[in-house]
Amino acid sequence: MLSMGGKRIRPNLLLLTNKMFGGNVKEAMPAALAIEVFHGFTLMHDDITDNAPLRRNKPSVHAKWNTNIALLSGDAMLIKAYECLAKTPKIHLPAVFALFNETALKVCEGQQFDMNFETQKRVSIDDYLYMISLKTAALFSASMEMGAILAGASKADARKMKVFGESIGMLFQLQDDILDVFGEQEKVGKQTGGDIINNKKTFLLLKALELAKGNTQKELNTLLTDRSIPAKQKVARITSIYNELNVLKHSQKQMDKYLLVATKSLETIKAPEKKLLLQLTGELLHRQL
Repeated sequence: MLSMGGKRIRPNLLLLTNKMFGGNVKEAMPAALAIEVFHGFTLMHDDITDNAPLRRNKPSVHAKWNTNIALLSGDAMLIKAYECLAKTPKIHLPAVFALFNETALKVCEGQQFDMNFETQKRVSIDDYLYMISLKTAALFSASMEMGAILAGASKADARKMKVFGESIGMLFQLQDDILDVFGEQEKVGKQTGGDIINNKKTFLLLKALELAKGNTQKELNTLLTDRSIPAKQKVARITSIYNELNVLKHSQKQMDKYLLVATKSLETIKAPEKKLLLQLTGELLHRQL
């Protein structure tokens, strides 16, 4: 899982935030490693629960070997994450350890909500946004807050970075939902339409359910409930409905809201790294990978 590569966004955000407040990158590295190894652990287990055959264009661990191996390997990665975190300077370890544990529980809770939503008849867009605030945004948020804490930043500044991290985490997930449907498998590295196949309640699907009327509504409900429909046909037709209803426009509006919150949270902070963070936010908003 770790050798597959990836964007390493979360640990880079931690280190960039740490540098922004004058921290020592070497002292922040154990926490950055812990964040990345923990993230890998969540991906390995997510692939099992999502029955995902690919991860970064390679067979996922459970697909290459088996589910039991993937579960145990994920457990080992979680232990390794704590092993890394334990090397944090003692003065900051209690605060970082508490934040890490709080975040890990949020991620688990968010994943459970995500799985519940697959069979839950009524899920609102607010329910979905709350779920991704736990499953995805919490780790972005914690990464940046940790970076600030490890640099000895004030509580007020650490709070600003927490807000910034949460906002771009929400942006990241909304864009991920779009790429799952409209991205090219070779670029995205995951099975195209995997969310559709698994009836995952994404922003796109929930907005489509909200907007669909008449025959479109009936067809969408049939596609979500009739298990005899071939996966390829299901993905193609639901994607077509998304285009008909222009749900991408609505998703973009939601992303713009988080972009505004992220930008405002950095208004009073003056550091060269601020420009890099805003640049990264823009790239996340328009990423193709």
